[in-house]
Amino acid sequence: HHPRAVEASTKYFLTQATASALVLFSSMNNAWMLGEWNITELENPLSIITMTIALSMKLGLAPLHFWLPEVLQGLNLATGLILSTWQKLAPLALIYQIYPNLNITLLMLFAISSALMGGWGGLNQTQLRKIMAYSSIAHLGWMMIVLILAPKLMVLNLSMYLLLTSTMFLTMITLTTTKISTLAISWSKTPTLTALSSMALLSLGGLPP
Repeated sequence: HHPRAVEASTKYFLTQATASALVLFSSMNNAWMLGEWNITELENPLSIITMTIALSMKLGLAPLHFWLPEVLQGLNLATGLILSTWQKLAPLALIYQIYPNLNITLLMLFAISSALMGGWGGLNQTQLRKIMAYSSIAHLGWMMIVLILAPKLMVLNLSMYLLLTSTMFLTMITLTTTKISTLAISWSKTPTLTALSSMALLSLGGLPP
Protein backbone atom coordinates (compact mmCIF):
# COMPACT_ATOMS: atom_id res chain seq x y z
CA HIS A 1 0.00 0.00 0.00
CA HIS A 2 1.13 3.51 -0.79
CA PRO A 3 2.16 5.43 2.38
CA ARG A 4 -0.09 8.36 1.42
CA ALA A 5 -3.11 6.05 1.07
CA VAL A 6 -2.38 4.53 4.49
CA GLU A 7 -2.08 8.03 5.99
CA ALA A 8 -5.35 9.10 4.34
CA SER A 9 -7.26 6.06 5.59
CA THR A 10 -5.87 6.54 9.12
CA LYS A 11 -6.93 10.21 9.15
CA TYR A 12 -10.37 9.26 7.85
CA PHE A 13 -10.81 6.51 10.43
CA LEU A 14 -9.74 8.70 13.38
CA THR A 15 -11.94 11.63 12.32
CA GLN A 16 -15.03 9.50 11.70
CA ALA A 17 -14.49 7.52 14.91
CA THR A 18 -14.26 10.79 16.89
CA ALA A 19 -17.43 12.13 15.25
CA SER A 20 -19.30 8.86 15.88
CA ALA A 21 -18.20 8.91 19.53
CA LEU A 22 -19.57 12.48 19.82
CA VAL A 23 -22.91 11.36 18.32
CA LEU A 24 -23.12 8.58 20.92
CA PHE A 25 -22.08 10.96 23.71
CA SER A 26 -24.77 13.44 22.65
CA SER A 27 -27.42 10.71 22.62
CA MET A 28 -26.33 9.27 25.99
CA ASN A 29 -26.14 12.71 27.60
CA ASN A 30 -29.67 13.50 26.41
CA ALA A 31 -30.91 10.13 27.75
CA TRP A 32 -29.13 10.74 31.07
CA MET A 33 -30.59 14.21 31.53
CA LEU A 34 -34.08 13.79 30.06
CA GLY A 35 -34.63 10.01 29.79
CA GLU A 36 -35.08 10.27 26.01
CA TRP A 37 -32.97 8.10 23.66
CA ASN A 38 -34.60 9.34 20.45
CA ILE A 39 -32.14 11.77 18.79
CA THR A 40 -34.99 13.49 16.93
CA GLU A 41 -36.05 14.85 20.32
CA LEU A 42 -32.80 16.39 21.57
CA GLU A 43 -33.54 19.06 24.18
CA ASN A 44 -30.43 19.15 26.37
CA PRO A 45 -28.25 22.14 25.25
CA LEU A 46 -24.95 20.21 25.56
CA SER A 47 -26.39 17.31 23.52
CA ILE A 48 -27.63 19.70 20.82
CA ILE A 49 -24.24 21.43 20.45
CA THR A 50 -22.34 18.11 20.53
CA MET A 51 -24.59 16.58 17.85
CA THR A 52 -24.22 19.68 15.63
CA ILE A 53 -20.41 19.52 15.92
CA ALA A 54 -20.32 15.73 15.36
CA LEU A 55 -22.40 15.79 12.18
CA SER A 56 -20.49 18.82 10.87
CA MET A 57 -17.23 16.92 11.41
CA LYS A 58 -18.60 13.87 9.59
CA LEU A 59 -19.54 16.03 6.60
CA GLY A 60 -16.34 18.07 6.63
CA LEU A 61 -17.87 21.50 7.28
CA ALA A 62 -15.41 24.29 8.14
CA PRO A 63 -13.74 24.75 10.59
CA LEU A 64 -13.90 20.94 11.03
CA HIS A 65 -12.89 20.35 7.40
CA PHE A 66 -9.17 19.82 8.16
CA TRP A 67 -9.26 16.11 7.26
CA LEU A 68 -11.11 16.20 3.92
CA PRO A 69 -8.57 17.74 1.44
CA GLU A 70 -5.70 15.62 2.78
CA VAL A 71 -7.72 12.40 2.80
CA LEU A 72 -9.09 12.96 -0.71
CA GLN A 73 -5.60 13.77 -2.03
CA GLY A 74 -4.28 10.47 -0.63
CA LEU A 75 -6.97 8.29 -2.23
CA ASN A 76 -7.33 7.02 -5.79
CA LEU A 77 -10.03 8.62 -7.95
CA ALA A 78 -12.64 5.85 -7.60
CA THR A 79 -12.43 5.91 -3.79
CA GLY A 80 -12.41 9.72 -3.92
CA LEU A 81 -15.70 9.58 -5.83
CA ILE A 82 -17.25 7.41 -3.10
CA LEU A 83 -15.92 9.72 -0.35
CA SER A 84 -17.28 12.84 -2.09
CA THR A 85 -20.74 11.43 -2.82
CA TRP A 86 -21.89 8.22 -1.09
CA GLN A 87 -20.18 9.01 2.24
CA LYS A 88 -22.13 12.29 2.53
CA LEU A 89 -25.56 10.67 2.30
CA ALA A 90 -25.84 9.18 5.81
CA PRO A 91 -24.83 12.34 7.77
CA LEU A 92 -26.99 14.50 5.46
CA ALA A 93 -30.00 12.20 5.94
CA LEU A 94 -29.51 12.43 9.71
CA ILE A 95 -29.17 16.23 9.63
CA TYR A 96 -32.27 16.50 7.40
CA GLN A 97 -34.32 14.56 9.96
CA ILE A 98 -33.13 16.34 13.10
CA TYR A 99 -32.15 19.86 11.93
CA PRO A 100 -34.99 21.58 13.90
CA ASN A 101 -33.39 20.15 17.08
CA LEU A 102 -29.83 21.22 16.19
CA ASN A 103 -28.20 24.51 17.16
CA ILE A 104 -29.20 26.57 14.11
CA THR A 105 -26.85 29.48 14.95
CA LEU A 106 -23.84 27.15 15.17
CA LEU A 107 -24.87 25.26 12.01
CA MET A 108 -25.26 28.55 10.10
CA LEU A 109 -21.83 29.68 11.35
CA PHE A 110 -20.28 26.41 10.11
CA ALA A 111 -22.17 26.75 6.81
CA ILE A 112 -20.96 30.31 6.12
CA SER A 113 -17.40 29.35 7.16
CA SER A 114 -17.54 26.38 4.74
CA ALA A 115 -18.77 28.52 1.84
CA LEU A 116 -15.91 30.99 2.44
CA MET A 117 -13.23 28.37 3.17
CA GLY A 118 -14.23 26.23 0.18
CA GLY A 119 -13.85 29.16 -2.20
CA TRP A 120 -10.67 30.50 -0.63
CA GLY A 121 -8.95 27.13 -0.15
CA GLY A 122 -9.34 26.06 -3.77
CA LEU A 123 -7.74 29.19 -5.23
CA ASN A 124 -4.07 28.15 -5.29
CA GLN A 125 -4.57 24.42 -5.93
CA THR A 126 -3.21 22.56 -8.96
CA GLN A 127 -4.32 19.08 -7.84
CA LEU A 128 -7.83 18.26 -9.07
CA ARG A 129 -8.62 16.10 -6.04
CA LYS A 130 -7.91 18.99 -3.65
CA ILE A 131 -9.98 21.33 -5.82
CA MET A 132 -12.84 18.82 -5.63
CA ALA A 133 -12.38 18.57 -1.84
CA TYR A 134 -12.70 22.35 -1.39
CA SER A 135 -15.60 22.37 -3.86
CA SER A 136 -17.29 19.73 -1.68
CA ILE A 137 -16.73 21.85 1.46
CA ALA A 138 -18.23 24.93 -0.21
CA HIS A 139 -21.21 23.02 -1.63
CA LEU A 140 -22.00 21.43 1.72
CA GLY A 141 -21.84 24.88 3.32
CA TRP A 142 -24.43 26.18 0.85
CA MET A 143 -26.46 23.00 1.34
CA MET A 144 -26.69 23.69 5.09
CA ILE A 145 -27.76 27.29 4.39
CA VAL A 146 -30.47 25.97 2.02
CA LEU A 147 -31.54 23.41 4.65
CA ILE A 148 -31.97 26.15 7.27
CA LEU A 149 -33.77 28.64 4.99
CA ALA A 150 -35.69 26.38 2.55
CA PRO A 151 -35.52 22.71 3.62
CA LYS A 152 -37.54 21.39 0.65
CA LEU A 153 -34.89 22.65 -1.79
CA MET A 154 -32.09 20.71 -0.10
CA VAL A 155 -32.86 17.45 -1.94
CA LEU A 156 -32.63 19.29 -5.29
CA ASN A 157 -29.37 20.92 -4.19
CA LEU A 158 -27.96 17.55 -3.09
CA SER A 159 -29.02 15.88 -6.36
CA MET A 160 -27.24 18.54 -8.43
CA TYR A 161 -24.11 18.25 -6.28
CA LEU A 162 -24.04 14.44 -6.60
CA LEU A 163 -24.63 14.57 -10.37
CA LEU A 164 -21.93 17.17 -11.08
CA THR A 165 -19.34 15.73 -8.68
CA SER A 166 -19.88 12.21 -10.07
CA THR A 167 -19.54 13.55 -13.64
CA MET A 168 -16.28 15.28 -12.76
CA PHE A 169 -14.75 12.28 -10.99
CA LEU A 170 -15.84 9.80 -13.70
CA THR A 171 -14.29 12.07 -16.36
CA MET A 172 -11.06 12.26 -14.34
CA ILE A 173 -11.04 8.45 -13.98
CA THR A 174 -11.54 8.00 -17.75
CA LEU A 175 -8.81 10.53 -18.60
CA THR A 176 -6.59 9.20 -15.73
CA THR A 177 -5.79 12.78 -14.77
CA THR A 178 -5.25 14.26 -11.31
CA LYS A 179 -3.77 17.66 -12.23
CA ILE A 180 -5.14 20.78 -13.91
CA SER A 181 -2.11 20.88 -16.25
CA THR A 182 -2.85 17.33 -17.53
CA LEU A 183 -6.49 18.24 -18.07
CA ALA A 184 -5.44 21.30 -20.09
CA ILE A 185 -3.38 19.26 -22.60
CA SER A 186 -5.89 16.40 -23.01
CA TRP A 187 -8.02 18.43 -25.48
CA SER A 188 -6.16 17.08 -28.54
CA LYS A 189 -6.66 13.44 -27.45
CA THR A 190 -10.22 13.45 -26.08
CA PRO A 191 -11.99 16.74 -26.87
CA THR A 192 -15.45 15.47 -25.82
CA LEU A 193 -14.38 14.36 -22.35
CA THR A 194 -12.26 17.49 -21.83
CA ALA A 195 -15.24 19.69 -22.79
CA LEU A 196 -17.47 17.65 -20.44
CA SER A 197 -15.04 18.10 -17.54
CA SER A 198 -14.83 21.86 -18.24
CA MET A 199 -18.63 22.12 -18.25
CA ALA A 200 -18.84 20.11 -15.02
CA LEU A 201 -16.31 22.43 -13.35
CA LEU A 202 -18.22 25.52 -14.55
CA SER A 203 -21.51 24.04 -13.31
CA LEU A 204 -19.94 23.21 -9.92
CA GLY A 205 -18.91 26.87 -9.74
CA GLY A 206 -22.53 27.92 -10.32
CA LEU A 207 -22.10 29.04 -13.94
CA PRO A 208 -24.07 27.81 -16.98
CA PRO A 209 -24.84 25.20 -18.17
